[in-house]
Parts: sequence; C-alpha cells; structure tokens
Amino acid sequence: MDDIKIRDYIINNFKDDDTDTIKRAIVESIEEQDEVTLPGMGVFFEIIWQDSSDEERDKMLEKLKNRFHRKKD
Repeated sequence: MDDIKIRDYIINNFKDDDTDTIKRAIVESIEEQDEVTLPGMGVFFEIIWQDSSDEERDKMLEKLKNRFHRKKD
C-alpha cells in the first residue's frame, strides 16, 4: 500500500466520525503505544499542520522541541 492509499484509507475511515470518536482513537493509540497506529497519527498530524496558521505551527514546533529536550534529560 503506498502513502496516498494509506492517507485516503485513514481519512475515509474517520470522515463520518464525531470528535469523541476521533479523540478516543488518538488516546487509545497513545495509551497502547501500538506502532501499527503511527501512520494514522502521522496523517492526523499532517492534516492539523496543513490547516494551521504559521503561529499555530510555531507553537507546535516549540512544543515538540521542548518535549524532545525533556526526553534527553
């Protein structure tokens, strides 16, 4: 399955879901630390990134940088 098909599959899988269902999918993916869900999380992040302003992107980047820094300690 190539990247485009993965994106399409994930988007189509969630397109009719409400915010509670999407949130539950995210929380379960994080709690279970299931690497199979990583591509889906990547698609979610890609969508958020594309729909964010430069200011929102800067905030996300700062949060990532701070988290990566904490992980090193």
